[in-house]
Amino acid sequence: MVERGIILLSGGIDSTTTLAIAGKEGFELFALSFRYGQRNRFELQAAEHIARIFKVKTHIILDIDLSVFGGSALTTDIPVPKDRSEEEIVQTIPITYVPARNIIFLSFGLSWAESCGASDIFIGVNAIDYSGYPDCRPEFIEAFERTANIGTKASIQGRPFKIHTPLIQMTKAQIIRKGVELGVDYSFTRSCYDPSGDGKACGRCDSCLLRKKGFREAGVADPTNYRS
Repeated sequence: MVERGIILLSGGIDSTTTLAIAGKEGFELFALSFRYGQRNRFELQAAEHIARIFKVKTHIILDIDLSVFGGSALTTDIPVPKDRSEEEIVQTIPITYVPARNIIFLSFGLSWAESCGASDIFIGVNAIDYSGYPDCRPEFIEAFERTANIGTKASIQGRPFKIHTPLIQMTKAQIIRKGVELGVDYSFTRSCYDPSGDGKACGRCDSCLLRKKGFREAGVADPTNYRS
């Protein structure tokens, strides 16, 4: 019997590469995306397209409007930081951090996994080339996995859960090289925190800067449509 894998799919580089890895490992792919009030509505279009390319068995886009809480430049009209140095990106937790986002996303992924008989949940968090978010660190993932295996019926009855983070110790360049090896077409992915109305990436937010750096260091042409 083929094991089912729940993959949290945003439509960006990391989650798409994670999806490709899960497919390569032989999992039947179930993708979960979120319409959470984010500025970048284009990432969900990307996620839908990517799910079709990888022949995902079921792709759910879940509506949970985190903009009602505020507290992040990704869900409010707070300006998105631009042109920050690499030192600034890694030294502080930016205003683009969405409070408890990965806790929320993983909780929904866990609920779906328990409901459909899956034991494996994939998330494309990264603790090297990232924007300093506390919910992308190994210690957070380890703590969530422990919690999942304490507080679910399936685990108590002998079906424990595993949170897979295949990219967590990889640089963005390594992630891109891995994706290219697996046949990922990154032209379909979207990463920008503040895209234009026609979907062009700003080229200046933390996510765009890390994306540019990754392609440059990987020696791979960046297919992103930037407006600057």
